[in-house]
Amino acid sequence: MRPSTRVPSLNPKGTAMKVASLAWLYAFAATIFTCTCFAQVPAEIGEKLKVIGRTVEVTDTARLYEGRVLEFEPHADMNVERDLRYGPYDENLLDVFATAQKQAQLRPVLVYVPGGGYINAVRRIPDSAFFDNLMVWAVRNGMIGVSMSYRVMPKNAWPAAPEDVGVAVQWIREQIVARGGDPKRIFLMGHSSGAAHVASYVADERFHKARGSGLAGALMLSGFYRLAPKTVGAPGPRRAYFGDDVIQYEERSAQRGLLTRANQPPLMVGFAELDPPPTESQAVQLNDALCKAGHCPTFVRFAGHSHMSEMFSIGTADHSISDSVLAFTRSH
Repeated sequence: MRPSTRVPSLNPKGTAMKVASLAWLYAFAATIFTCTCFAQVPAEIGEKLKVIGRTVEVTDTARLYEGRVLEFEPHADMNVERDLRYGPYDENLLDVFATAQKQAQLRPVLVYVPGGGYINAVRRIPDSAFFDNLMVWAVRNGMIGVSMSYRVMPKNAWPAAPEDVGVAVQWIREQIVARGGDPKRIFLMGHSSGAAHVASYVADERFHKARGSGLAGALMLSGFYRLAPKTVGAPGPRRAYFGDDVIQYEERSAQRGLLTRANQPPLMVGFAELDPPPTESQAVQLNDALCKAGHCPTFVRFAGHSHMSEMFSIGTADHSISDSVLAFTRSH
């Protein structure tokens, strides 16, 4: 793939980028972090990811990483609470991972909003370390980890998911202190359709149970943010979720609210080099629009990664995603 001239590639040699103009460089420099510690995708995995290609492939990608996760159950010195109910619906469940040792200071909270193509919201893949790997990594890096499920298709269309995100954030604000978490430092991290739901939540005050979003930051990886007949596509889960009425697409596009909402939390927008091309386009377009509106996010292109390796690599020796997440949460 020929990278966009406006998208950085993070690698062990630092942040490399080509820019279209000095003006854009100055705006970008204020929001993108520079680090010399980012790891690479392991060479043997990188070659196999290239063979899989620019698609969403779960099973084969999971196999590449399942033997590389550094920690499995039982997790030493860690309290794990599963299936806690945060709202009125059967799908409103979350898991909380916290250190078992009492801490002198409250910890930041990383909340994972999983993807699933609008028809699933799987917190944990049975008989695997995924997606507990994100929560364990969060605890080992000084945070509280929370993973949540939410209402999905076919029973629940827009705006069920961002409504549930709002209820979950409120539950966390009220309950997390007892588990060692700081309710003033909640970070939402959504992946794929989960990123779209995080964006919708941040963009629309109707979903905010607390004043403002209640967030210290939002991380949106490989999601869809602007709706149009072409991007919603043919009949399928995305179209069923957002509806057939194209007149409603602009109102239901998270990008619209992200551009106009005042006092929004810091944002991180990322995508994988091997993401499907429409997913890359969505990230680039959102970043460009936010910068033009004076709200440049932290913007990252994950070199060598695919759509699913973004999540499967966290908690392994491949730090190329997790170092970026950690840098963002520690800077806000």
